[in-house]
Amino acid sequence: MVYFGAAGLIGRGRKGMSRALKFRGLATVVLGGLVFALTGCAHRRINQIFADPQRYANHDVGVTGNVVKSVSLLGKGAYQVDDGSGRLWVIATTNRGVPREGARVGVRGRIRDGFNLGGIIKLPEIVRSGMVMIESDHRAK
Repeated sequence: MVYFGAAGLIGRGRKGMSRALKFRGLATVVLGGLVFALTGCAHRRINQIFADPQRYANHDVGVTGNVVKSVSLLGKGAYQVDDGSGRLWVIATTNRGVPREGARVGVRGRIRDGFNLGGIIKLPEIVRSGMVMIESDHRAK
């Protein structure tokens, strides 16, 4: 006997249905894994970002390092991450706060040239005129 399902012809008998469902489950897992892998941001060293700024400008990247400087007011602000290859200022625009100096963090965000918090916090000149990361998320390591 042939069975028809939402996707059309499934198979013959119970054995055919079982195989079709296993295949569908496996295909879903593989497709989900590919989507997750393709949407994730690339993890880079800071010196790679500074060596090729046009490649990373306006792209999401991830960086892991130690916070060496931190400036904040009411949960917003900026912090500088050092991964051993260089230092990058990160602008915290989420409500998760700014990590303290000495913390080890993994951060992801979008690379941009210069940034201004609208005069709320006086950021160092290098942040206002240089390459920065606009944070989308950070985690303590």
